[in-house]
Amino acid sequence: MADFIIPTNTSPDAHAQRRLEGPIHAERHVNIVCVGAGASGLLMAYKLQKHFSNYSLTVYEKNPEVSGTWFENRYPGCACDVPSHNYTWSFEPKLDWSGVYASSKEIYKYFDDFSKKYNLKEYIKTEHQVVGAYWDDGTSGYNVKIKDIKAGTEITHHCDILINASGILNNWMWPAIPGLDKYKGTLLHTANWDDSVDLRGKHVGLIGNGSSGIQVLPKIQPITSKVTTFIREPTWVSPVQGLEQHIYSTQEQRDFANKPGLLTEYRKGIERGLNGQFGIFLRDTKPNNDTHDYMMAQMKEKLQNQYLEERLIPQWSVGCRRLTPGVGYLESLGKDNVEVVYGEINSITEKGCLCDNGKEYPVDVLICATGFNTTFKPRFPLIGPNGTNLQDQWKEEAQSYLGMAADGFPNYMIFLGPNSPIGNGPVLSAIEAQADYMLQLIDRFQTRNVRTFAPTKEAITDFIAHKDRFMTKSVWADPCRSWYKNRPDGPITALWPGSTLHYIEALRDVRIEDWDIKYSGNRFAWLGNGYSQTELDPTADWGYYIREVDDDGPATTGGKRRLISKSGTVESNVGIDFSGKTATKDGEERPREFRL
Repeated sequence: MADFIIPTNTSPDAHAQRRLEGPIHAERHVNIVCVGAGASGLLMAYKLQKHFSNYSLTVYEKNPEVSGTWFENRYPGCACDVPSHNYTWSFEPKLDWSGVYASSKEIYKYFDDFSKKYNLKEYIKTEHQVVGAYWDDGTSGYNVKIKDIKAGTEITHHCDILINASGILNNWMWPAIPGLDKYKGTLLHTANWDDSVDLRGKHVGLIGNGSSGIQVLPKIQPITSKVTTFIREPTWVSPVQGLEQHIYSTQEQRDFANKPGLLTEYRKGIERGLNGQFGIFLRDTKPNNDTHDYMMAQMKEKLQNQYLEERLIPQWSVGCRRLTPGVGYLESLGKDNVEVVYGEINSITEKGCLCDNGKEYPVDVLICATGFNTTFKPRFPLIGPNGTNLQDQWKEEAQSYLGMAADGFPNYMIFLGPNSPIGNGPVLSAIEAQADYMLQLIDRFQTRNVRTFAPTKEAITDFIAHKDRFMTKSVWADPCRSWYKNRPDGPITALWPGSTLHYIEALRDVRIEDWDIKYSGNRFAWLGNGYSQTELDPTADWGYYIREVDDDGPATTGGKRRLISKSGTVESNVGIDFSGKTATKDGEERPREFRL
């Protein structure tokens, strides 16, 4: 085969001229920089390696290891709140998860093993932190500034395409409480855990009752002399989502490995359930109302304390804040060595916390389970062609194109950007959809004389208007304090206006009409010298379109969807039921749990 490849370091204008010498769709060299080697960055490296040639990729990772948040978060009880067999890539199962809910260490190992299996670390530079990216009009790309953390030096890397895979839950932050620096005890943050600290026999203070706080308390309560937990607002603590914790036996793991189809069907059953939960996020629907009543009853049963019930059970809808399965959390609040302090912490003193009730609570160790900076602003200055910094553009409200791009910032793409389906259902499948969408854009960039691509302002404005209109029907619009929005009555910036399956279908094809495409030279230079790639390949079938029957795939959106989703092959789907009721269809009871 006579490949015609436009070489490295060909300028945008020169490569358009060079195309005229070759066949249609000649492949230019593409230089890609990716920020972050967490789940999203690793997936992008894998997919580029599988599908593309004539490209270079460098992934800059600030940590000494890959896996992102699963490397960083090592606090007691840290685990995924999604069944482990479904916290994997759709194509890359893990046969030997220890249990239904895996620890952060196991999840870290899954992504680290993934990087090793496919030799992805050859693209990755660890302990290299991106500190700025600046558009260069002359080259139509970004000059990326990177700090070599170990050497203490700074380097510059030019790229044609910049991908931000730094994630949303990785920029941890101390709580904004005066006096934090005055505390003389041991200060910890759940996202920056110090494994050398021994909590046994200590009086521990725990700030926060979000996902991390809910996981920490049941783990540390049995080993401490006392835990004083500081809670400033109520939250719904959900039952386990359809699957109770279960440690897999050696035989079960062996069956997953050796019985064809067993693990796949097990994973599919869980995934169908996860994808069937979206109805609870719609306000005043039967699934939402039933779930509300059930969770309230469950919380009262486990708390058995009128004071705590009045303060910890929310008035707002179930799902307004992220649902967290609280295994043992509510029960821990009632233990003899646990004191619940409800209200605001006015300041941190040398000894502990001074609260709005006027009391000081001294503690030996203070754990801040206070989360992350979730503003969606890039962690580094990102300067576009007009001199605008995306950090400033998104200061008040982050507005993206379908969770993946920003107007005014060409050749820049984002994983899990604003209004991605982070809390709508299975998240890794959404990341896969984003990666596949990005590949379509990169392919266009490589095989046509595209100079820049960016979503139009008009497209983003229309998308945000649709999103805001949809959100009025959702529980997320209730006046709760949540990282899904920057204030209780603010616009929802973290979630997609629909289910995860809805998102996957929305991203199946690039809506090129929403993109502002600029070309180098004549926009049809990619047509080249009149030859096709096929006829220059002596191993190809030059009559490939001659056949005996019409075996074309579906030509319509609906037809393609029915083919991909295997419509008609499943008798009935069972969604996860948080209501405590058994779903029925035609009088037949359907199980609430997915079993082996």
